[in-house]
Amino acid sequence: MPSINKPLKIGILSAGGDCPGINAAIRGVGKTAIVEYGMQVIGISSGFLGLINEEYEELTEEKLSGILTLGGTILGTSREKPFKKDKNGFYHIDKPKLIKKHYREMGFDAIVCIGGNGTQRTASMMAQEGLNIIGLPKTIDNDVWGTDVTFGFDSALGIATEAIDRLHTTANSHKRIMVIELMGHNAGWLTLYAGIAGGGDVILLPEIPYDIKVVSDYLLHRAKARKPYSIVVVAEGIEKPKKERVATFIAREIQKHTGLETRETILGYIQRGGTPSHNDRILATRFGAHAVELIARGEFGQMVAKKGEITTSVPLKEVGDKLRLVPADFPLIKKGRNMGICFGDKFCDQEIV
Repeated sequence: MPSINKPLKIGILSAGGDCPGINAAIRGVGKTAIVEYGMQVIGISSGFLGLINEEYEELTEEKLSGILTLGGTILGTSREKPFKKDKNGFYHIDKPKLIKKHYREMGFDAIVCIGGNGTQRTASMMAQEGLNIIGLPKTIDNDVWGTDVTFGFDSALGIATEAIDRLHTTANSHKRIMVIELMGHNAGWLTLYAGIAGGGDVILLPEIPYDIKVVSDYLLHRAKARKPYSIVVVAEGIEKPKKERVATFIAREIQKHTGLETRETILGYIQRGGTPSHNDRILATRFGAHAVELIARGEFGQMVAKKGEITTSVPLKEVGDKLRLVPADFPLIKKGRNMGICFGDKFCDQEIV
């Protein structure tokens, strides 16, 4: 445990895909470290690449001023995975060695790693190499294991919900079925919450296998019941043919099976961009401040987490390769079914209204 009698030097990096709230987290870490504990704060550029290439910048209070509302990340990011194995199953041995060498040469007492599942996995491996590491979970997918929520999710949810809201008017005007594709390779949290919030009629998640015939029959029943249009919300990670976008495939199959005019919308990177919501600003700030408290106490190898209303931490080694997926019996799914929403499975035909 480092002594807090001398100023500690901590590094911050952001890795993986960007999302709203990263700058708020950087500010939360930096201002707490500087103001409360008198620490020196070093920004590491472009994720783990910055540690490999020695790209640093000291973050002063002045440099942290005005970044709370900014989207993206002032540090830059990359998807560099220094512990990734090659096709023969071996690590690129130089990268972990360089990271350890540069960590010690810089005199870091700890590094805060902001990122999603891949970043937390790398952070855990760095901790196992003997470095003092704290993880901060961020992702719009909300799929990091060990925390109830990640920052970035609430902002993306607002963007996705607004997009669905706007599709309602177009769908109603043209009496069409509209399919909207949202992000989420393995986890359907964003699609589920935005689908419910935006009044989706069909919601397809990676966690619930769907049958396109069930979906089409449901939409035909809606049309016969004089429902003038339907909204289908799909996660990008649901089953589809290779090299084809989900929304394109689903829209084509629905039109083929129903004969009803169907159009698709792919929201894409718009979900990641822009200013963070007030909830994400608060959550990222809480996470950042808690990370510094863990450093001050010498509690390393931890990922900051939210459990209920408590900001706490979980061991990075437990986060590992786990994903936080939507359970099939998740209460919001049950509520959706009770409202007549189709999730594309065998229960759908019992819910047509």
